[in-house]
Amino acid sequence: MNTLTADGLILEPQTAAHADEMFLILSDPALYEFENEPPASAAWLRERFSKLESRRSADGEEAWLNWVIRRSGRELIGYVQATVRKDRSAVIAYVLGSRHWGQGYAHRAVRAMMNELADQYGVRDFLAIFKRANMRSRRLLERLGFVEVGVDRGLQVHIQPDEVLMRFCISAA
Repeated sequence: MNTLTADGLILEPQTAAHADEMFLILSDPALYEFENEPPASAAWLRERFSKLESRRSADGEEAWLNWVIRRSGRELIGYVQATVRKDRSAVIAYVLGSRHWGQGYAHRAVRAMMNELADQYGVRDFLAIFKRANMRSRRLLERLGFVEVGVDRGLQVHIQPDEVLMRFCISAA
């Protein structure tokens, strides 16, 4: 995995060494308004990150790519991640600490990740799933060019009734 840059941001391949700093970010209650819960401890997160350093699913079928986002020369502010599937589609996700929302960081970081996935992994089809009530995620994805799609399009994803699937395709020109 490459380290990426994005207009004042550095995306570092996530390692167990990032766990303590990321634990502070992921302990922000605002992040769990729509789903999930904070990690149990920094030690739990370190173990999780250590397992993810393989960058592969247990069956080897998928690439699991995770980057932490750092403001240049400063603290971590969140992460971006992608599951690259055998068909060269990618399911993406992102989390930024709430004090960094609304500043364009997520847009720049996700765009940099998408460019890397297209250039280095041949990804042309990007998918994102989020809770329908999460308008912040909808606006970010729409700014990135994603459109809402139904799950009956053979995309091999499962969503809950309260979730939305959005897709961005790079045309093979």
